[in-house]
Amino acid sequence: MRMSVRMIATSVFVVLLMSTLLLHAGEAARPLAGDEKAVDPSVAEPAVWMLSDPMPGASMSAAMPYSRGRNIDTPRFELFLGYSYLRAVPTMADGNRLVWMHGGSASIAFNVNRYLGLVADVGDYTSSQVRFTGAYTSTIDVDNANQAALTYLFGPRLSFRQHSRITPFVQALFGGMHANEVTLSGCTANCTLLPDERTFAMTAGGGLDVRVRRHFAVRLIQAEYLMTRFKNYSTGTTATQDDMRLSSGIVFRFGGGARMPDLPPVEYSCSVNPSTAFPGDTIAVSGTAMNLNPAKTAVYTWSADGGTVTGSFGSTAKIDTADLVPGAYTLKGHVSEGARASDNADCTAPYVVKAYEPPTVSCTANPATVISGDSSTITATGVSPQNLSLTYSYYATSGTVSGTGSTAILSTVGAALGPVTVTCNVVDSKSQTATGETSVTVAALPAAPKPVTIDVCTIHFARDVHRPSRVDNEAKACLDQVALNLQRNADATLAIVGNASNDEKDNTKIASERAVNTKAYLVSEKGIDSSRIALYTGSLNGMTVSNTLIPSGATFNTTGDTPIDESAVKMHPATSVQHNTK
Repeated sequence: MRMSVRMIATSVFVVLLMSTLLLHAGEAARPLAGDEKAVDPSVAEPAVWMLSDPMPGASMSAAMPYSRGRNIDTPRFELFLGYSYLRAVPTMADGNRLVWMHGGSASIAFNVNRYLGLVADVGDYTSSQVRFTGAYTSTIDVDNANQAALTYLFGPRLSFRQHSRITPFVQALFGGMHANEVTLSGCTANCTLLPDERTFAMTAGGGLDVRVRRHFAVRLIQAEYLMTRFKNYSTGTTATQDDMRLSSGIVFRFGGGARMPDLPPVEYSCSVNPSTAFPGDTIAVSGTAMNLNPAKTAVYTWSADGGTVTGSFGSTAKIDTADLVPGAYTLKGHVSEGARASDNADCTAPYVVKAYEPPTVSCTANPATVISGDSSTITATGVSPQNLSLTYSYYATSGTVSGTGSTAILSTVGAALGPVTVTCNVVDSKSQTATGETSVTVAALPAAPKPVTIDVCTIHFARDVHRPSRVDNEAKACLDQVALNLQRNADATLAIVGNASNDEKDNTKIASERAVNTKAYLVSEKGIDSSRIALYTGSLNGMTVSNTLIPSGATFNTTGDTPIDESAVKMHPATSVQHNTK
């Protein structure tokens, strides 16, 4: 079963707003959407019917009686008699027989207690005209002007009896609806427009009663969502119709009337926040009175045996603790509604004023180790338990430290090598002090690293067995790189070490020739100063020449190497350096 939950919730909780909107709607009767073909009034199809003159809007702006007193009069029975108005929402719902209807309703409520009641409701609604959907838009008279629909509903009611004059309520009722057969007036054949029908119905909504006398009240408004389950005779299926019922009338109240017992004596409690403070802090005061008579005006007074109570004209106040000596104190409160003892009550609340606590400070250095002449950032973190303002100062056993805020700079220019102690001082606005220390180590400038030799590349001579000491074209790439390094490092020298294979004849002589030929290429072809090149024969087993760059300040390890006497080495032009030929 399709149910408009949203409509029910709106009817229950926003009943007054919905009622005002509906009463001012004033929507003129108009044809409903549906079948577009013309209808012959003598042979009528089932149709939605509506009043030819909708109910005009009515203003609900009258002042509402209101009282601060408690509801002391709950009737046992409430009998409502009044006018009711039905309207479909929306008006063009298929199968809805209740588009516009006027009538009356009556209900009897039995109040189980102050809040819960059980309701029986009956309503009688009528319409004397029918308007068809489609192209035929005229209205026609019908025979059953005295009664068209009857509702009989039952369910619970929840009343909000917080005030003696006004009583809002919400209710949900369940039952049925009987709709009479609708026939054309003055008709002799095919006169039935709608058949006699009974269906389930329910309402959900609320209203507002205003008490005039103990046994008489006016129901200003009762607005409810009405759900029915009539058949759609165009399709023959049962569907849910959404309607709105608005009612207004008079309420007769019977029984009940028991008055509330006398209120118990006034009780009073008070509190302070915070319960512990420092001199100069403000303490908030609050009092809570119980069993007050709403018809009387309560008078509050405050006092304290320490500090000054200000703003003490109601249930709240403040305690000014300026210049108050530290110690324990008591707040006293009094509330009065009259001269009787039961109309008066007292309360107390303790509070403590503490002495100011001194600040604390921690001190750190970053970096903790610096090279002589560099600086370190000193950070002081001061804390005042009472959030007092703090002033910072610094002292260093060596070097100079500058700064007056929470950070300072230690300069180690002229400071002796070793640890330097930095003291961080803080003082609050009450002249209370705290001290912290940190240490910075001043280190000497480290010595520059000693240069080292660099092995550039190695030349191989095994490719030409007939000229084993010749520097061929394939070795030039290596020697070009060697020459480039010497040109870039003008203060560097080069060590050339020639080696020979153990199975070579006169291997020492061959190794020397290889070294000399390598130098010759660098000097003659690359323009390297010969004085920058030293020649050696090595002890490695191989037909190679190694080239080692010696930066300024570096030392070449000659272990296992023998200097070459270049004058004793005979060069053969045909075998020294290979030249490219075309």
